[in-house]
Amino acid sequence: MKEIFINSRRWFAVLAAMLTLLGGNGLARAQASLPQVLRISTENTAEHVQTQAIARFARQLERASDGRLEVRFHHSARLFRDRDAIAALTGGKVEMVVPGMWQLDRYVPDVGLYMLPLFYGRAAEQHYAVRDGEIGRMVSRRIESDLGVRVLGRWLDLGHAHLYFTDAHVSRHADLAGLRVRIPGGAANRGRLEAFKADPVLIAWPDLPNALERGQVQGMLTTHETVRSAALWSKGIRFGFEDMEYFAQYVPMINARFWNGLSEELRQLVRDTWDQVVDAQREAAARAQREARKVLQDNGVEIVKPDEKVLAQWRHIAGKQQPALVHEIGIDPLLVERAQQVVDQR
Repeated sequence: MKEIFINSRRWFAVLAAMLTLLGGNGLARAQASLPQVLRISTENTAEHVQTQAIARFARQLERASDGRLEVRFHHSARLFRDRDAIAALTGGKVEMVVPGMWQLDRYVPDVGLYMLPLFYGRAAEQHYAVRDGEIGRMVSRRIESDLGVRVLGRWLDLGHAHLYFTDAHVSRHADLAGLRVRIPGGAANRGRLEAFKADPVLIAWPDLPNALERGQVQGMLTTHETVRSAALWSKGIRFGFEDMEYFAQYVPMINARFWNGLSEELRQLVRDTWDQVVDAQREAAARAQREARKVLQDNGVEIVKPDEKVLAQWRHIAGKQQPALVHEIGIDPLLVERAQQVVDQR
């Protein structure tokens, strides 16, 4: 016991000497010199256009921080699946996540605005007019207040989501009746497909290839690039119905406690670095979707594209369900009204 006491006294003496050398606030300064760790979790694989953009963000941010941030990027659901990532973020188990917006409406109902029938079959420019404007900023602020997180800025693109099938050759909307279609999430996605008489079912992305092979679903809601990145023609996808169901984006969110622990200089650096990535990512996403479409066709996927008049007719049909969806999800009706005004002017 005496020996332990003596060794303890020696340890404290060494510690005191170190603090003396470092100065009065030596320990605090030593801790402050350590980099703050920023862990980022996403679900998509390394080849995906979203993953590649976030990897660039991670590299650029760590380099620009001059050792003040250590950025650890984990893709392919190695930390969390996107459906679990928001709870992990708010619980402090990870510092940053970038989930698809279809994961958020169960937490923040107003995010469901972007998947309502009013946007069905609309061009990307009409979506940007809403999302990058004041309406989009309002939605992001509500995400922040409802979840207690920080939204870094503009959202990343995935692109238009369409429908894809294994054995069902869908060439018109009427062919959707009774087909079991996988959706990634989003009550509005479910409601829109139900308006088309399909049977939507929620399946997480990592579980989808197995579900396709086992015939648990006949179709899926996703994008050309996502089908390409996972080579889903090898899992049975043979047909595509290019109807622009909705325009998919990813939402960059940071844990509030981590964010508040950053200096204002570092916060600005994070915001600026993110913004520098967005434009190039959106261009890359659009290019990836075009290239992926050709890859799908080269691998035997037959794609049918309805014309604008047909899309407008079915937007009207799905729109009959919109008031009920707005009420069910809890979307602010004023946001819906304002969004409709914006797209009508485009």
